[in-house]
Amino acid sequence: MTLDDLRVFLAVCESRNLSAVARDLSCSQPAVSQHVRRLEREIGLTLIERRPRGVSPTDAGQVLYQAALTGIASLDAALRHLRELRDGNGGTLKITTGGVTVRHFMPDAITAFRDRHPEATLHFQSAQSTRRCLELLRGGQVDLAWITLDGPVADIQQRPVTDLPWVLVVNAADPLADRSTIEPSDLRGIRYIAHPANSASHRRLEENFVRLGCTPSETAGVADWDTAVLLAELGVGHAVLPSLPRLALAPSSTVRTVPIPALSPITVGWAARQWDALSPLATEFADLVAADQTRPHSGSAVSSG
Repeated sequence: MTLDDLRVFLAVCESRNLSAVARDLSCSQPAVSQHVRRLEREIGLTLIERRPRGVSPTDAGQVLYQAALTGIASLDAALRHLRELRDGNGGTLKITTGGVTVRHFMPDAITAFRDRHPEATLHFQSAQSTRRCLELLRGGQVDLAWITLDGPVADIQQRPVTDLPWVLVVNAADPLADRSTIEPSDLRGIRYIAHPANSASHRRLEENFVRLGCTPSETAGVADWDTAVLLAELGVGHAVLPSLPRLALAPSSTVRTVPIPALSPITVGWAARQWDALSPLATEFADLVAADQTRPHSGSAVSSG
């Protein structure tokens, strides 16, 4: 059994097509099959079975796939860090999160990190859902993921950073803008700007609506969190969003945020394949972001997830 055997096996499990893997690796299909057969001889179990269209991992293959995915991703990350040490460069830190959360959660941490490590490279890969963030993390394409946390995840270690209560973002001329709090009964009549359906925040909010029996009767559209704020400002609809300290609302602002205490807060934080295997740069950046969330910020804010 070799690392090449495992890498080819992972590619077969993900592609489900031997010919496609052979093309991607610039080798023959028999060579791909040989890697898989070598693993099967070593383990003594069938790992791949042929289907009418392509191939599929067996139950034993799924067990090996999950184990190899985590191990190979960690090894690749370690080898990359070692090459960076060998070559004397500052290293690259790869992070994935929602499309607009970098602006809301990380600007101060990024500035502090760049001041400390001007030679290092920060690479951000946008993902439109927590699920996609975790896929990139498992595949070794990123070092860290900033996500909405929602219980344990197999092969992933999570660190909660902050809880975010919900607020209603509404045009200042709307009657609800003068309320001190929003009650569940108020939500039934709003023109709701929904979150993208594949986002964790959408699912959590919908669960809250069902629990309280207050699902809005009318939907004004679907938008990411920042766009929802703009639409609320324009009077298009009402946005129910997590409250963050990055959108400072001046008294003259045409937008108001009103707490919705009946909705259960969401928790956001970091996820990694293995914290102990992270590079010092990754650990330091994660700590900077976490520390920034504990400091008070002026105003109130909303963000995306």
